[in-house]
Amino acid sequence: MRKIYADNAATTPLAPEVLKDMMPYLTEVYGNPSSLYSIGADAKKATELARADIARAINAQPKEIFITSGGSESDNWAIKGVAKVMAKKGKKHIISSTFEHHAVLHSLDALKAEGFEITLLDVHSDGLVRPEELDQAIREDTALVTIMYANNEIGTIQPISELGAICKKHGVLFHTDAVQAMGNVPIDVQAQNIDLLSMTAHKLHGPKGCGALYIRSGIRPQILIDGGAQERGQRAGTENVAGIVGLASAVKNAVSTMEERTKRITAMRNRLIEGLSKIERSRLNGDKDKRLPGNMNMCFEGIEGEGLLLRLDLMGVCASSGSACTSGSLDPSHVLLAIGLPHEIAHGSLRISLSDQNTQEDVDYILKAVPEVVSYLRAMSPVWERIKSEEKQ
Repeated sequence: MRKIYADNAATTPLAPEVLKDMMPYLTEVYGNPSSLYSIGADAKKATELARADIARAINAQPKEIFITSGGSESDNWAIKGVAKVMAKKGKKHIISSTFEHHAVLHSLDALKAEGFEITLLDVHSDGLVRPEELDQAIREDTALVTIMYANNEIGTIQPISELGAICKKHGVLFHTDAVQAMGNVPIDVQAQNIDLLSMTAHKLHGPKGCGALYIRSGIRPQILIDGGAQERGQRAGTENVAGIVGLASAVKNAVSTMEERTKRITAMRNRLIEGLSKIERSRLNGDKDKRLPGNMNMCFEGIEGEGLLLRLDLMGVCASSGSACTSGSLDPSHVLLAIGLPHEIAHGSLRISLSDQNTQEDVDYILKAVPEVVSYLRAMSPVWERIKSEEKQ
C-alpha cells in the first residue's frame, strides 16, 4: 500500500545529509566538550562552528545562540526567564495571542499563577494578529510580548516585522516562537527587531531533542536549568554534540534551498487547497496567502477529525487534525476556536503539511483519498444527515 507522510508540521524525517554530518559525533568524536583532551576539544570546536552557522542563518552573533533541548524549552526559558527579571523592575504584564503553542500558553498560565497579568490578543478569522491592537495593548508595566512567527496548526504567518517595530518603539522586549517558520521563511532578527527567538531541529529535517534560543546581546533571562557552566553559564547540561551539529546542518540546508524549495511546496499546497475546496461544506482555515508554504488546514462539516485521520491512515496517508480527541480530550483545537469556528465545525478539521520530500503524485493521491473518506464518514453521520435535512427546509 502507498504510504504518504503529510504531517511535517508535527515532525520531519531526518535528512540523509544531516545524518551524515552527525555520524562522526555519534561514533568517533564522542568526547565531552568541557574536557581538555583532544576528543573533547574537537567536540567543542564542532559545537562552536555549529553555533556560528545557526547565528548566520538569522543574522545574529554566535554568542547570542544558546542551545536547548527544543522549542518547548526555548519558549519556557524565554518567557519565564524574562518575566522573572522584569518583575524585579515592577513590570509584570505580558502580551501574547490566543492561538499560541501550548509551550507558550502554559508558560503564561504558570506566570499568571505567580501574579503576572496576561493579555491575549485576538487573531481574528484570518488567523492574524493586528499590529494596531498590539500597539494599543502595550502598557507602562508591559515586560514582554511573545507572538509566534507562524502558527503550527493553520500555518498563518504573522506580521513579525511590524510587531517587532511596535515593541521597539515602546521599549518592550519581543519574543517569537519560530519553530514552524525557521527554514520556511526568511528571518532577520536585526531587521525585524526580534529580541528572543525559539527554534528546533526536528521541524526542518534535523534530529529531535535539540533546539536553540536566540537572545539578543544585553538581555539576560533568569536561568531555567541550573547545574554546570555550559552555554556560557546560562544553560546547564552536557552538550548534545551530534544534535547540535544536526541542528546546524538542517538550518544551513533549509536556508540555502529555501527559495526554490518553498516555491515547489507552495504550488503543491495550492493544488491541495483548490482541489479539496470543491468538497461540499468545506472551508480553509486561516489566510490563503499569508501561510507557510506546506500548510493546508481545512474543516469538513458533518464529520469528526479522529475518524478522518484513522480512515486516511488505512489508505496510507499520515496527516493530523485540529481536533484533540486523539489525545483524550473532547475539545476541538484552541487554534480553531480562536479564529471563531464553532465547536461542531472545528471538530472536523484536517491539517496536511508538506515538505520537499513530498511529490506531485502524493498530492494526486491525497486529492483522491480525502473526498472518498469524507463521503464515507458523512454517509454514516447523523450530524451530516441533519445538515442536509435543514438545507431542504
